[in-house]
Amino acid sequence: MLTGKINIAAGFLFLTFFMLYGFLLIYLRDFAPDKAQWIADYGVGAHFESRLAHVHGNLFALLNIAVGLVLLHLPASASRAWISGLALAGMLMPLGILAELVLGVPPVIVLAGGTSMVVAMGWLAVASWRMDVAV
Repeated sequence: MLTGKINIAAGFLFLTFFMLYGFLLIYLRDFAPDKAQWIADYGVGAHFESRLAHVHGNLFALLNIAVGLVLLHLPASASRAWISGLALAGMLMPLGILAELVLGVPPVIVLAGGTSMVVAMGWLAVASWRMDVAV
């Protein structure tokens, strides 16, 4: 049962981080000394990337919470651990976007994280479909 718990806890921690990051974006847009320039550049470049990271960070956090809750109800199997790990690895996508923005890292991390999350969702769909449901 550890796999589901890890996804839930990591999801809530990730959600907390990206919610705080959202407050930073609000500060930069509304209260920072150069807010007029921030607003003028809002839809392009670094500003777009920063919002992209914020949105995907929150989405992937919620997906990990959902994955964890579903995994708690799936029968124990090797696929549960793989699904859990892939969903956790998916959180590399928003971190990769931030790494691109702040450190100039190539987008390989973004692609790896996005691919991991897509595979995790597909695998979880199949595992959920095959699950016996007691009525």
